[in-house]
Amino acid sequence: MKRSWLERLGLICLLLTLLTLAITLTINARWLYQFDVERLRLLDETFLSKKELLDNFDQLMSYLNLPWVEKLHMSDFPVSTSGAQHFYEVKRLFLLNYGLLAVTILPSFFYLRHLIRQKRLWTLVQPFQIAVAVPVVVAFLMAVNFDQFFVLFHGVLFNNDAWIFNPVTDPIITVLPETFFFHCFILFFVLVEIFYFLPIYFGKRALKKER
Repeated sequence: MKRSWLERLGLICLLLTLLTLAITLTINARWLYQFDVERLRLLDETFLSKKELLDNFDQLMSYLNLPWVEKLHMSDFPVSTSGAQHFYEVKRLFLLNYGLLAVTILPSFFYLRHLIRQKRLWTLVQPFQIAVAVPVVVAFLMAVNFDQFFVLFHGVLFNNDAWIFNPVTDPIITVLPETFFFHCFILFFVLVEIFYFLPIYFGKRALKKER
């Protein structure tokens, strides 16, 4: 009974580790923003050079990522009270994600080590076959109507409308278009699908070896 409970906890930790890892890689994909600066012609929306724009982006990301950076300051973009509130709430979500990753990664490692030693990696196949289907469904709903999905996403995570930026008071939004976030979601879904597919692959391979 105790072993069954611990294994369920280990499975939950592994699911969360892979999920938060996918989120971490997505929100820190600076290369994706660099790509969109060119592809979406974001420099047409600002008087800044590409280097200056990326410097401001880095300042924003430093604030969102680092607990000890307590005040948001971007060299070339003012931030309204409402905008600062939203970015603070985003920062808390970033840190929550990192906290979950830190808390679950060691239990996940020991859980996987336990399954390998017991030659029971195959037990991961069924739960991850279920888990891998969930992002596909959500991604499909996103693709059907991203505008509605984007609004719903913010409605779930935030209890206010501070995320609705006014370009006059928060001009940063002009270089953070909705299309960029759409690309971020695509990257996240690709990563989480890859990460959730790996236990299926290795579980099936282990099962073949056992036979």
